Amino acid sequence: MDIQDIKQRFGIIGNSPLINRAIDIARQVAPTDITVMITGESGSGKEVFSHIIHQISARKHGPFIAVNCGAIPEGTIDSELFGHEKGSFTGAHEARKGYFEVVNGGTIFLDEVGELPLGTQARLLRVLESGEYIRVGSSKVQKTDARVIAATNVDMFDAVKAGKFREDLYYRLNTVPLKIPPLRERKEDIHLIFRKFVADFQAKYRSPNVTLEDQAVQVLIGYPWPGNVRQLKNIAEQIAVLEKERNISGQTLASYIPNDGRSNLPMRMNQNGGKEDFSERDILYKVLFDMKKDMVELKKLVVDLISNGGNVSNYAENNPQVLNSLYEDIQMPINESKLTIQQPNNNSNNPRQQDDYHISHQDAEEVEESLSLIDKEADMIKKALKKHKGKRKAASEELGISERTLYRKIKELNLN
Repeated sequence: MDIQDIKQRFGIIGNSPLINRAIDIARQVAPTDITVMITGESGSGKEVFSHIIHQISARKHGPFIAVNCGAIPEGTIDSELFGHEKGSFTGAHEARKGYFEVVNGGTIFLDEVGELPLGTQARLLRVLESGEYIRVGSSKVQKTDARVIAATNVDMFDAVKAGKFREDLYYRLNTVPLKIPPLRERKEDIHLIFRKFVADFQAKYRSPNVTLEDQAVQVLIGYPWPGNVRQLKNIAEQIAVLEKERNISGQTLASYIPNDGRSNLPMRMNQNGGKEDFSERDILYKVLFDMKKDMVELKKLVVDLISNGGNVSNYAENNPQVLNSLYEDIQMPINESKLTIQQPNNNSNNPRQQDDYHISHQDAEEVEESLSLIDKEADMIKKALKKHKGKRKAASEELGISERTLYRKIKELNLN
């Protein structure tokens, strides 16, 4: 059976190379008993391909069961798949066959296989490797000859890395991967599929013929169709039943397509200027980085002051804003017992010798945590007042701060 025969038999519309490739893989693996993993987005037609594989295989006369693994509660899925014995759990009033026992000689399609609990995954692995299983509440090993076709719309490799899916089971199921392309990757087929659906619904509901204007065709092709073929079918049915005007314009078609405001941008955008909508953690990181930046600036200020021999006038002249910020904004209490200046052993009390002592940037990094800002602050204020013979206005200008701030500092430091 060639690709066109399969399309006609199973109602597959389109000539996209991607869909043709998927049909060709299904056609080649069907005569074997190889386990197939079908991947694709929701609504892309994964179950249709499981029917193709079964119907053109040697098992076509055997049973076919499709199981939605995500719809069965975790507590009962082992019983559903492998059966249970009478009295094995509360409510088990009689023995029951599981799907693997019923489908013996046929094909079982496990949709949303990524939702299976880890315990059930271990049981499924044994079935795939040896064909053996045990009913819930029994100790008797039973055999089954069932071909397994699995399907998922999630990235199974990511699930394996996250520890949600067994790696050995993943490779056992993924013997032959079969990817169904989403509708947005088959743009050349969208209009053709839409026309087929509309024609079917016109015959079903006996409604007049529907045609699309060129603009409507562009809207149809340009939409990403997150629900894939299933969503396109729903839109076609709505238009065939509800629309009185049978020549559909682009605006009319757009009114049937949901606008959920989705964005392809990697970060959420707010409505006030398009800036990032930070989480509380992002805000906390930003505050910490700002604090670190302030500490670096403060360290640099201290190093520069020490390197200049404590000459405030030169520093204030070159950096008035930084010095003013130091006096105006830093009001935190400091534990002087932990902040002491480490000087080399020198018995001389000559201030000239102390002024001549030069400290490098590297040395300043080593003692920066033991420098008393209060002592240095008081010393600078004393020098400024002494230089201007007690005139506070001139001294405040020398220091680069307001006279009011200087008065407050003198009172706080008891420099009267």
